[in-house]
Amino acid sequence: MSEKVKAASVPLCPVSSEDDPEQELLCIFGTGDLGRSLGQRLIQAGYRLVYGSRRPHSCGPLPPGTQATSHEAAAQSAQLIFLCVHREHYDFLESLTPQLKGKVVVDVSNNLKRDLYPEANAEHLQRLIPGAHVVKAFNTLSAWALQNGPSDANRQVYLCGNRTEAKQAVAETATKLGFTVVDRGSLSAARELEDSPLQLFPDWRLPMRLTVGLTAFFFLYVVIRDVIYAYVEQRKDISFRIMVSLANKVFPIVSLIMLSLCYLPGIMAACLQLSRGTKYKRFPDWLDRWMLCRKQLGLVSLAFASLHVLYTLIIPIRYYVRYRLAAITISQIRENKTTAFDTTMAWRTDSYYSMGVLGFGLFLLLGISSLPSVSNILSWREFSFIQSKLGYLTLFICTFHTYLYGWDKFLHLASYKWFTPPSYMLCLIVPSAVLLLKMLLLLPCVDKRLTRIRQGWERADPEDGTRKSLLT
Repeated sequence: MSEKVKAASVPLCPVSSEDDPEQELLCIFGTGDLGRSLGQRLIQAGYRLVYGSRRPHSCGPLPPGTQATSHEAAAQSAQLIFLCVHREHYDFLESLTPQLKGKVVVDVSNNLKRDLYPEANAEHLQRLIPGAHVVKAFNTLSAWALQNGPSDANRQVYLCGNRTEAKQAVAETATKLGFTVVDRGSLSAARELEDSPLQLFPDWRLPMRLTVGLTAFFFLYVVIRDVIYAYVEQRKDISFRIMVSLANKVFPIVSLIMLSLCYLPGIMAACLQLSRGTKYKRFPDWLDRWMLCRKQLGLVSLAFASLHVLYTLIIPIRYYVRYRLAAITISQIRENKTTAFDTTMAWRTDSYYSMGVLGFGLFLLLGISSLPSVSNILSWREFSFIQSKLGYLTLFICTFHTYLYGWDKFLHLASYKWFTPPSYMLCLIVPSAVLLLKMLLLLPCVDKRLTRIRQGWERADPEDGTRKSLLT
């Protein structure tokens, strides 16, 4: 009995290091910034590492615990090899074909511009060393990201390759480093992975085009209505107002329109689902692209709203404002006149500023909740509540803020200079339409049907019914 107990017992004393399995040895070709940063991360993850270099005795400082040898010796000692050199230096690999046969070679290279070569670097590498198993990976990460570890913005490692076992080996290494692996398929996807780091803000192109277009249009519009009109009709030069006054008109206009454009595609998608009677049909491509860039639209809108707040804060210290206040005060003293207190105007201005402050506060909340570090700790219901419910509330308050700014100006003919409406009236068109359509979607009869569709219900197609009857 005692022998059985002894056999089944587990020693509580620590196991000696001699009994631990030997750590896996990896190899890196290249001792540049990327090779050193990747090596540092691999050492921290518990791997043993050897560098292959043209000049192993003069290759610069390397991470502690590593050594540098010739390419031949390094290739023979490891099964997984990271190639951290540029494509124009691939020639030495031809002489290493016997040593690399059956090994997994990870290509992390990128080009300086798109379509620099007729084929992808990884495909060229596979042709150069046909006996090796080439995997494209880690090329979307910078040396800084590798050195400092994964973060919310760059925690994904995209890879592709023709051999499943080779991709699995690379995926295990990336996972051990703390990254999330995304398999993009065969090595034919290497061109797409290599072009990805060369793209400059691809998700921001549509928002920036809209921003530039709206800003240019409204800036030209207010310059014509305010500056040029005053010079032509009244012989006044107020061009100095372009820098602050007119800019402070354009910023809130663009901000409000961009904010409403964040919620307009969702309403259009809901209308399409109601008309189709199903959620299983794809939206048009332009609507898909629009919905995918809503976060960028919102961030640009927040930036313009912040500029509007800053420009408003400097109004009291402007020379023009101080001069006007002093001139009005002196004029009233000379004429011995006082202006009666207007309660209506007091209510209007206080309400106007109050709505502006509330709207900007909610706007900041929307922007903060969209940060990856914040959105990752929110549940889907919490994130949806902030971005949808509070988002529409923000749009309503900011729109109401603009209506209070206009007040009864639309009733005065003097507001229509050269028979053109004031700029604030133009900017109210899109947000007012969005809020009106949202109210219609919230009607019980409409909301109930839309909820059923989004839960999977589909409207019966009369054409399908006639076809079934004909077949039977």
